[in-house]
Amino acid sequence: MEWQNDEELMALLRAELYTAVIGDILDGHGYTNQFLPPEIQPLDPQMLLVGRAMPVLEANVFDTKDSYGLMFAALDDLRPGEIYVASGASARYAMWGELMSTAARARGATGALLNGYVRDTQGILAMEFPVFCVGRFAQDQKGRGRVIDYRVDVEIGGVRIQPGDMIIGDIDGVVVVPRAVEAEVFSASLEKARAEKVIKIELEKGMLAAEAFEKYGIL
Repeated sequence: MEWQNDEELMALLRAELYTAVIGDILDGHGYTNQFLPPEIQPLDPQMLLVGRAMPVLEANVFDTKDSYGLMFAALDDLRPGEIYVASGASARYAMWGELMSTAARARGATGALLNGYVRDTQGILAMEFPVFCVGRFAQDQKGRGRVIDYRVDVEIGGVRIQPGDMIIGDIDGVVVVPRAVEAEVFSASLEKARAEKVIKIELEKGMLAAEAFEKYGIL
C-alpha cells in the first residue's frame, strides 16, 4: 500500500481519486450498490468530501417541546477525520447548520452528509466546510426530529453505512467504501486513475477509442 495511516490515505484520495473511478473498482469487486442517491449533492460544486463515517440515526417527532435528543452528544463525539452522517427521518426540516459545522470543524471533522436538508447555507459556504445534502430548508428540527443513536449502522437509499466506512463525495456523487475492502479498492482505484491519464494523452494525440480500450482495457 502507498499509505501508512488515515492521514496519508485521505491525502491520496483528495489528490488523485474521484467517485467515478472508485465506483468502477467497487463494481469489479462485486459491490454494485455503493453510490448514494443522486439527490444528495454538495452545497458548492467544488466541495470534496473525504473521511470516515460517523453515522447518526434520526427519527421524526411531533412535539414542539421535544429536544434534539442525542444530537449534541453525537456532535461532540466527532473525531478527527470523521464525517457526520445523518439519516433515518423524513426530510421535513434542516438537519444541519452553520453552528454545527463550526463545532464539527473544531473537533477535526472533515464534513457532514445529511439525508435531508441543511440551513445557514451562506455561513457554511463562507466556511468552505464540506456539506452534502438533499437541499436547503430553514425550518429547525427542534420538535420535528431528534437523534436517537449514533455510531450505529444507518441506511441511505439502500446503501448500508457502518461506522468507519470511508466516504468520498464530489460533484458527481457520494460513494461508500466498506472498511473491510478499502485497501484493495483504493489501490486498484489509484492504478486505474493513473492509467486513465495516460489514455487521455493517447486520445488527445488521435488514438481511436476502440484502439485505446483494446490496448488498456479501460475507457
